[in-house]
Amino acid sequence: MNLVIAEKPSVAQSIAKVIGATTKHDGYLEGSGYLVSWCVGHLVELAEPEEYDGKYEKWRKEDLPIIPGKDGMDWRYQISMATKKQFNILKELMKREDVDCTTNACDAGREGELIFRLVYDKVGCKKPIKRLWISSMEDEAITDGFAHLKDGADYEKLYEAALCRERADWIVGINATRLFSTLYGQTLNVGRVMTPTLALAVEREAAIHSFKPESFYTVILNCNGVILSSDRIGDKKKAEALADECNLIGEVLIIDASKKEKQEKAPALFDLTNLQREANRRLGYTAQQTLDYTQSLYEKKLVSYPRTDSRFLTEDMEASLPGLIAKVEKIAKCEATAEKNIKAVINGKKVTDHHAIIPTASVDKANLEELPSGEREVLKLIATRLLEAVSAPCRYMETVIDADCNGHQFKAKGKQVIDEGWKAIAPSKKSDKDEDNDQEISAGINAGEKLKINSKECKEGKTSAPKSFTEDLYCKG
Repeated sequence: MNLVIAEKPSVAQSIAKVIGATTKHDGYLEGSGYLVSWCVGHLVELAEPEEYDGKYEKWRKEDLPIIPGKDGMDWRYQISMATKKQFNILKELMKREDVDCTTNACDAGREGELIFRLVYDKVGCKKPIKRLWISSMEDEAITDGFAHLKDGADYEKLYEAALCRERADWIVGINATRLFSTLYGQTLNVGRVMTPTLALAVEREAAIHSFKPESFYTVILNCNGVILSSDRIGDKKKAEALADECNLIGEVLIIDASKKEKQEKAPALFDLTNLQREANRRLGYTAQQTLDYTQSLYEKKLVSYPRTDSRFLTEDMEASLPGLIAKVEKIAKCEATAEKNIKAVINGKKVTDHHAIIPTASVDKANLEELPSGEREVLKLIATRLLEAVSAPCRYMETVIDADCNGHQFKAKGKQVIDEGWKAIAPSKKSDKDEDNDQEISAGINAGEKLKINSKECKEGKTSAPKSFTEDLYCKG
């Protein structure tokens, strides 16, 4: 018998259905030579300090640092009381004489490796380990995964990386929390990730609170419909004097006029971080909400594995993309451009454990109206990004004019879209900066000619405070 252990009951049930383990038991399913069970998240967790020595029940500065692994104090683990029953079921299954192999079917990533191995080691199991490594919960992907099970030893380094991360969190969290709590006489939680992140946010808010806006002035000249701007001027009287001087002279000399066609390439596919940023910017979702929604979509067989750091697909997926794109266009209710560049999303050298997040071939069978709103919106983001990524670039004409008025420099910029390309798929609101650059500038303007000044303006602006961190802005930083 092959004992298959998934991370969650819902995933275990999906796997069991595909491989024919349909007989239900308490805590597992059986059939076709398989036993399929689950971990319900972390069944085994790091022990608290007092499990090493009773003196650690009291928080005292002189007892720090507490570092398992040194001075004969080995790392200890304990079974979560909330899930002890399921652990015992797995223990019994692992020790069954008819079980000759275990298959780790937890999520195909670092955390899934840790969850399985902690249970395996706590039980003391010595049976061979196979690894189910798939990027989709579709029936076809599960079938193919079981036809090509990996050797568990191939993922030893991934397990060690997860173990290091877990233990580092414990060492920093336990020692720093106890240190600062005893120093300040109140509980102060400190974490390896939480505390530096909080410090960044506090520093940014302090900078915003102490910020004092400063005025600056820009001289704007309207020359036959071309809007020319000076550099920022800190003194209002100087700016007004410049405006009056230019108005008196009545014309500007064109020093340089360049016009160039440019392209903005389509964005790459989503990895988890970029999906979280986009969902925060467009939908206001936190990183955790986006991960939860995407994980649920993965378990419903609608998107590929979410915990990926790659933004590309592998070469063997290229042939199936036109069919997938057609399905995605149907559910997204928008279309990629007629000219498609599928090779732009293909680069196996930039795919490590998992490829980019994309909809699965089952996506057209889903009733989007039945999905929770959060999942539905995230699925639309992922679907739209696939269509954008394979679409033609946005083509535009950029015009830059440099002018002189009595020794003072002025500049105008224009950006006219020739073909929206991928940007037409999911239009987003233009920023004020974009609006400023979208003036129409005549193609007939050349260096050496003079333009009449029709009007002048001394425009006041104010410096702005840095923006508060959002989950999008923080990720960029």
